[in-house]
Amino acid sequence: MARAVKRSEQMAAPAAAQAVRLSIFDLDRTLTILPTYTPFLFFAARSRAPWRLLLLPLLLPVAILYALKLVPRRVMKQAMHRIALGGALPERDAARIADRFARRLVESGLHAEGVALIDRERRAGRRIVLATAAPHFYTAALARRLGIADVVASPSRWKGGCLVPAIDGANCYGADKRRMVEAFLHRAGIDRGAAHIRFYSDHASDLPLFELCDEPVAVNPSRKMAAIATARGWPVLDWRRS
Repeated sequence: MARAVKRSEQMAAPAAAQAVRLSIFDLDRTLTILPTYTPFLFFAARSRAPWRLLLLPLLLPVAILYALKLVPRRVMKQAMHRIALGGALPERDAARIADRFARRLVESGLHAEGVALIDRERRAGRRIVLATAAPHFYTAALARRLGIADVVASPSRWKGGCLVPAIDGANCYGADKRRMVEAFLHRAGIDRGAAHIRFYSDHASDLPLFELCDEPVAVNPSRKMAAIATARGWPVLDWRRS
């Protein structure tokens, strides 16, 4: 009987070893020194059509409504996109601008400690995932430069071979980010119960995803996020001091 139990344990050991280990990273202010969306739009407008910067005052009514919480974040993001990039940006132009912006981020916009951490996590056999509210088309360009295959981001909408301002689905933020990560796990065939998830983020809006993971880590935390991490005994990494 003892031999049978021992053999059963030996057979179960390889299955346990195959458990997927995920390290999920937020992007803005976690890996990046600054947020990316507004800088990207300024970068794109200056690169492609500088005159569009003269249209910025047109955003004021939407900005006021957003500040008053009368319109959601996605409406504000779509309005900003339309002003900076227009109603339809050819896919080739979008790809070129996204890659140039990603190159600039890699050169001077990322915390070196974050890039090194991604490399350590990867060498430890963990699957790296980038999960962010930033648009997918330029997040994917950055992910390629960082050697990250898996991206969960606000889906970009394409129409007739052009990038248009609308978000093609949910804005990957708050509870929607958690749902989108869960959907990613399902598509990837990853059983949540058999996976170990480590999540890195700076912001309290990511609390739903923090509560999904096994190992939460606050990175460069906002004041509210720092308070939550302290109260719950979560590790804190702060790369801003360096």
